[in-house]
Amino acid sequence: MFGDNFTLNDFLPSPGFLMPKAYAVVTYRSISDPEKVAAYAKLAGPAVASFGARFLARGNAAVAREQGVKERTVVVEYPSLEKATAAYDSPAYAEALKALGDGAVRDLRIVEGVE
Repeated sequence: MFGDNFTLNDFLPSPGFLMPKAYAVVTYRSISDPEKVAAYAKLAGPAVASFGARFLARGNAAVAREQGVKERTVVVEYPSLEKATAAYDSPAYAEALKALGDGAVRDLRIVEGVE
């Protein structure tokens, strides 16, 4: 079909090829126990750091549109989707979630970057 001019290397990513980054976007709908949120934050940062996490934004939303609320929003960059999901699934992050418990209602999404 392709002839004999192709090798396996023709189908592998080039050495400069990078996997798209991934972003965890957390929006808090409501916070019922700020102390639990603080305990979660103290554990969550170190838990995800070993997966290459880099916090890009965190704090109350400056502007809320389309049924958004001005509660806490966090955006975390990861080197890849695999690292982001591994961070979320890690035992250390599970401990952070346990500390949060029912202290907040939030929505967490992980999306791949476009480049």
